[in-house]
Amino acid sequence: MVIKVVFLIIFFVVMILIGVMTRRKAASVDGFVLGGRSAGPWLTAFGYGTSYFSAVVFVGYAGQFGYKYGVSATWAGIGNAVIGSLLAWIILGRRTRVMTKHLDSRTMPDFFGKRFDSNALKVAAALISFVFLIPYTSSVYNGLSRLFRMAFDIPYAACVIVMAALTCVYVLLGGYMATVVNDFVQGIIMLFGITAVILAVLKSNGGFIQALTTLSQYESDLPVTQGMQGAFVSFFGPDPLNLLGVVVLTSLGTWGLPQMVGKFYAIKDERSIKAGTVISTIFAIIVAGGCYFLGGFGRLYSENPSIQNADGSIAYDAIVPAMLSGLPDILIGIVVVLVLSASMSTLSSLVLTSSSSVTLDLIAHFKKNMSEGRKLLVMRVLLVFFIIVSVVLALNPPTFIAQLMGYSWGALAGSFLAPFLYGLYWKRTSRLSVWVSFAAGVGITLSNMFLHYIKSPINAGAITMLAGLVIVPVVSLLSPKMEQSRIDQIFAGYEETITIKKRFSLKEEEDLE
Repeated sequence: MVIKVVFLIIFFVVMILIGVMTRRKAASVDGFVLGGRSAGPWLTAFGYGTSYFSAVVFVGYAGQFGYKYGVSATWAGIGNAVIGSLLAWIILGRRTRVMTKHLDSRTMPDFFGKRFDSNALKVAAALISFVFLIPYTSSVYNGLSRLFRMAFDIPYAACVIVMAALTCVYVLLGGYMATVVNDFVQGIIMLFGITAVILAVLKSNGGFIQALTTLSQYESDLPVTQGMQGAFVSFFGPDPLNLLGVVVLTSLGTWGLPQMVGKFYAIKDERSIKAGTVISTIFAIIVAGGCYFLGGFGRLYSENPSIQNADGSIAYDAIVPAMLSGLPDILIGIVVVLVLSASMSTLSSLVLTSSSSVTLDLIAHFKKNMSEGRKLLVMRVLLVFFIIVSVVLALNPPTFIAQLMGYSWGALAGSFLAPFLYGLYWKRTSRLSVWVSFAAGVGITLSNMFLHYIKSPINAGAITMLAGLVIVPVVSLLSPKMEQSRIDQIFAGYEETITIKKRFSLKEEEDLE
């Protein structure tokens, strides 16, 4: 217990110190929200990765999908690295940074407002962000609290309140830069932590080969492959179609999440984007791939009473804590700090995104004469408010982790992904297509919550995102386009001419002689 407490105290002290050290960067609205657009590749890449992977992935998704699909769940981690990180940086990174700077856009709702010349779109996007970021925030608390109870036997409410208070302090002090510097420290902890935990869990099950051998003896209990032996160690697992839904939701979804795309707004320069692409992808391979790979051995703990609900069903969120409960104290301490790091980085990004969107895109829209100082004050007050709301919701979560995240990501990415992507690249994208995408993203998500015509919230989220990619171009071609002069002005940022100096090489000098 002493080792675990010492780890936590050191972690808490470092987080607060970083908030104090970066407070000067948060003296203006641009500094508080984007860090002055001066974040380098390491800070941005680690900020992107740690905001991506939290207790939701480590505890909720790794436990649930590892149990359902075995080691084939690792495909979700690979998808997160290739689609959610590598392709997201290649396709969105540079164009997002250039266009948002050209339009002087600070948030995703602000981008929609300026890209499509519609304040109503900005307000609608801000409301969608606010409403659907809260369930995701609650799922982060839920996952973390389970590990705290396993490690310290601390009540759930105490875990939630302490984590929320600490996050609130350092984000209030340093804003965006406090968040990304903390993300960098937390990312290093995650890289070393997940590696140590995988090795320890495999060792406790007789090593990699023995663990695979034992896992191969379990028969599939899923309808499509019921009774099949070896399904949980096979290449595509017992249910490849539903596994594909997990890959799409957790990988493609990042392209439409305000707190993820916002990282591209703040990156420093061209070189930082190229380096950040590589760093972010490697980070995702290790962390996401490692989490899902670890969860793939969850069935080895199926006889553990701690993962059984009262009705005999599996408590998916308890699987990973059960896997870790038998590890040495020092490793449990590392795991707690690992998941605390991942969760706090995600939480800080979520509440910063929510408070900035509501302040800049809602309140400032209706109250035109707000000073910079007043905006900063309102953002800080709203940040505290959002944390309190998410705590209240987290203390009585409506369902298990994966469902919360599925609804949140489905609505947000289902609404924003397609119009944001097409808006960056395609001049013909129309204002009406954005409205239809918003309506479809929110409409499908909410209706499915009550009617359940798509059984899995994960698949519902994935279908909503893919539907948007079809809806936006079809509606755009059938609806009036924006004025050409305005479109040319919006895309002018991609066509700026830059003059550079060039020295003659030795060969060129010889040719001149």
